[in-house]
Amino acid sequence: MALTLNESSVAAESIAAHVKRQPLLTAAHTRDGKVLLDRLTVEAGGTHALAIGAGDLAWVQILDGAASLTHAGAPGTASVDTSPTSSLTPSHIVFLPPGFSGTLASPAGSAGVTLLYATVPHAARFDPAFTQSPPPFRIIDWTREPVLDSEHDARKRIYLATPKLFATHAIKGEMIIYPPGTQAANHHHVGAEHFMYVLKGAGTAFANESPIAVRKGDLIYYGDQERHYLRAGSEEDMVFVEFFVPGEYKTVWAPGAAICTWTPTGRSISGEKPVREIARHSSADAEILQKV
Repeated sequence: MALTLNESSVAAESIAAHVKRQPLLTAAHTRDGKVLLDRLTVEAGGTHALAIGAGDLAWVQILDGAASLTHAGAPGTASVDTSPTSSLTPSHIVFLPPGFSGTLASPAGSAGVTLLYATVPHAARFDPAFTQSPPPFRIIDWTREPVLDSEHDARKRIYLATPKLFATHAIKGEMIIYPPGTQAANHHHVGAEHFMYVLKGAGTAFANESPIAVRKGDLIYYGDQERHYLRAGSEEDMVFVEFFVPGEYKTVWAPGAAICTWTPTGRSISGEKPVREIARHSSADAEILQKV
C-alpha cells in the first residue's frame, strides 16, 4: 500500500552535535527494507560522518545550503572523483559505494545544509556483479545532465542514477518536471519498489486509482506492482526525484495508455550543451535504459 508523508510531520532527532535526522522511509515502511531514506540537517559549523557498510551503497542529494565532503574513498574501489575534498551545492548528487568513509561539513557562519540520504542495504542482492565489481565514488552535477522531453506532453526528465553513471543495477533514479496540469499514464512496476520526494510544487498522486494530495517535502512510496501516476497542480511546475530498487524492472501500462517516450533535447536544464547524450527511448526499451 502506498505511503505518503510530509517531512514536517516527522520529528527530527539529534544524532550528533549540530546534526539532526528525520527518518522518512524506514524498514518498517517497506516490504524488505530494500531502500531507506533520511532527511539530514547539518547546522553551521557541524560535521557528519559518512560510513557505508561493506555490502551497502548510499546516495546523497543536497536540498538547501552548501557543504564540503572530505573523503578517503572506498577501499579497493576506483574513484571517479579523486579530489579528497569536494564542495557540494543543491546541484549535486553524490554516490557513496560500499566501504566509503568521509565527513560532510557545513561551513561556520553559513545557513547550514539540508540533504536527502538514501541507503540500499545488502545491495549485492540486486546486482550480481556488485561484489566482484563494486561501483565507484562519484559526484554529478545534475544541472549539466541532458534533459529529455516527453513525446506525449510537456513533462521533462533528467536521469540521476543509471548503470552508466554509477556502474550498478541496484538502483535507478531520475528527476521529473511536470508543468502545470500535466500527468503520466496509469502504470505499475514489476520487480521494484520506489519512492518519490517532491522538491517543488504540488499536485495529486494516485495509488490504485485513489487520489492523494501531495506538496513540496512529501515522500511518496509505492510497493512492487502498485498502480500509480501523478498529476501536477495548476499553479506551478511540480518537480520530484524518484528512485527504484532494484534498478532493473518491468513497467506495465494500463490498457490504452500512451507509453512514456523520451526524446533528447540536446541541452541541460540551464539551456547549455549537456555533458553527455542519451538516445530517444521509451519505458519499453529495456536494453537502451541499461545504457544511460
